[in-house]
Amino acid sequence: MRLTMRTNLAMRALMHCAVQAPEMLRTADVARACNASFHHLAAVVHGLEAAGFLNTARGRKGGIALARPAAEISVGQVFRIFEAEVPFAECLDPAHNTCPLIAVCRLQGVLCRALDAFYAELDRVTLQDLVDGNTGLARLFAA
Repeated sequence: MRLTMRTNLAMRALMHCAVQAPEMLRTADVARACNASFHHLAAVVHGLEAAGFLNTARGRKGGIALARPAAEISVGQVFRIFEAEVPFAECLDPAHNTCPLIAVCRLQGVLCRALDAFYAELDRVTLQDLVDGNTGLARLFAA
């Protein structure tokens, strides 16, 4: 299993915003701190805003900030937004499945249970859990 770059950037941006909360951060500064291109991060920020995780404001005093407390944002929620559109396996995508084994294959059920367990574990972790007391992360984002 491998996470998409968008999911990775989403978590980096959210952690940066959580460490600096309630400050409004410039997207360009977040991109630089997260070692990401501005355009890739801007697309991710748009998705995070649409999902209600970030507030954004344009203009001179604009930027991005958490839309709700970090303790109310689970890692599983964020992963589902960005990973849901990329099926884990072909058989889990009914619209594009061409596997001839689908009617008799038992792997699909195993994969579904494994993914459910994966997301259940991520649901237990909040953004607050990732940043609370993480002085190394705070130092990185302060620089």
